[in-house]
Amino acid sequence: MTIILGIDPGTRVTGFGVIHTRMGSKEFGYISSGCIRTTSETTMTRRLGLIYEGIREIIETHRPDEVAIEQVFLKHNVLSALKLGHARGAAMVSCAQFNLNVSEYSPRSVKQAVVGFGGAEKSQVQKMIMELLKLNRQPPSDAADALAIAVCHGFHAAMNFYKER
Repeated sequence: MTIILGIDPGTRVTGFGVIHTRMGSKEFGYISSGCIRTTSETTMTRRLGLIYEGIREIIETHRPDEVAIEQVFLKHNVLSALKLGHARGAAMVSCAQFNLNVSEYSPRSVKQAVVGFGGAEKSQVQKMIMELLKLNRQPPSDAADALAIAVCHGFHAAMNFYKER
């Protein structure tokens, strides 16, 4: 069994999702998900520390085999993209301390893998994650996004598994 940690980084809310799958399978099971939250009153340095510590705790608890994270995208504001890059860096350093490789996926490719449409809305991603992981309640959007990143990675790993055979 392969355990995959998906991370949706953000300086205020970093979503995480942990799933399991069998090598080459396109079926997934839910393990855990949630959000690492900071406040706007917290300094940027402390926020990054909280993200680092939170991801480290998740890794220690669930011992993932693989990690996937969303790539930085420039939506409206260069400063926002820079801050997002800091959050990604804090999460990736946590992964590096456990010698975990981190695969990166664009928001569009995650939505394409999970919903079938790269321009899907957050609500569509949440709905598909509920269906794919057989959840009986809708996870918060940041946690759903992290689960979607993990599922996207699982789909890519399954495709690569069959290509190599």
